[in-house]
Amino acid sequence: MSARTLLFPALTALLAIGCGSEDQLRRVEQEVGDLKLEVFKLRQQVEDGNKRSEAEQKAAQESRSQDRRFQADLQESLRQVQDTTRVLNNRLNSLPRGGTRPAADATPAAQASEDERAFNAAVLDYNRGNYPLAAEGLDLFLKNYPQSAKRPDALFFLGLCHYNQRTFDKAQQAFDRIIKDHAASPQFLPAKLKRAQCLLKQGLKPAAVKAFRELVDGFAGSAEARTAQQELSDLGL
Repeated sequence: MSARTLLFPALTALLAIGCGSEDQLRRVEQEVGDLKLEVFKLRQQVEDGNKRSEAEQKAAQESRSQDRRFQADLQESLRQVQDTTRVLNNRLNSLPRGGTRPAADATPAAQASEDERAFNAAVLDYNRGNYPLAAEGLDLFLKNYPQSAKRPDALFFLGLCHYNQRTFDKAQQAFDRIIKDHAASPQFLPAKLKRAQCLLKQGLKPAAVKAFRELVDGFAGSAEARTAQQELSDLGL
């Protein structure tokens, strides 16, 4: 009901009484005052309703954005696990079957076996969702096997452990080490993407936007570039 609709009867009554008694005038003034108060309340209710509607729409948009980002992170993590599994299978298939090995090869073979067992144990903890234990195992792996070919993979999983525990600064450090020391590794592009996401999670939006654009412009067509473009779209860029 509009203010005009509410006030019109009262104004009509005021005009109708003409020069009537003061009591009548006071009653009409009181009615007009009451109507004005009612109009104010109605306007306040409309404004409150509009604010609630805007808040609900914003919350729904943020929820959809978070869902897309979660799905992108989940798909990327799954891809990394699949890649790691494929690499492990290839390495296992390349090992000689049966027979004896020269004594000179015994130590390197044992060292490689220990290397893979330690890495696989940490990854198993990660896949079970035990991120603190996985991070501890990966730290030990990196300390004990500094020359291992699995070092980039271990750093990436270490970064994911910290990322999933929301310690984004530590996750960024792990991804930075891959970018700096292992540029030829298959983990290079995934590390660049996760580093950019860590920057965003830490509230460093300009740096994150720059990192996402580096992926989009420098590695077009890659899965990481597509995810980076989605992140930029979610930011309204």
